[in-house]
Amino acid sequence: MEVVSSLVSFTLTKVLQLSRFSETKNAQSIKKMEEKALEVYDVIRTIRDPEKPNTLEELDVVSEKCVEVQELGDEEYLIIIKFSPTVPHCSLATLIGLCLQVKLQRCLPFKHKLEIYISEGTHSTEEDINKQINDKERVAAAMENPNLREIVEQCVTEPDD
Repeated sequence: MEVVSSLVSFTLTKVLQLSRFSETKNAQSIKKMEEKALEVYDVIRTIRDPEKPNTLEELDVVSEKCVEVQELGDEEYLIIIKFSPTVPHCSLATLIGLCLQVKLQRCLPFKHKLEIYISEGTHSTEEDINKQINDKERVAAAMENPNLREIVEQCVTEPDD
């Protein structure tokens, strides 16, 4: 009986240790994703609006809470951005999505998959725009247009560049 009691005690101790280890590892993972999300936000917050002299951050088109990062594998991440155009009929929402795509593809130092969406209920044609800004072929075609490329460059270039 004493042996069984010792064995049960030992097993419980190990289970509790593993549980604490798992909780610590989970907390570290959450902290890492939050840090990656802030890193992403720091890249996009300075993108300038195509029509106004303000940044997307100043216009509340993007905020820290609009960025989510999930770990896909070893040092590979899924980045989900949900931005909110300034008005529900914003004619430049697709262009803003393109600017987000271009700047993140250029600036992020880690391997990632990118999904960009208009926040639900913030634009009258959000579904169509979401398809456009997440279609790699459409993005590539848009960037081949010299006029569009120039506008995107103006929006994504840092003021001191």
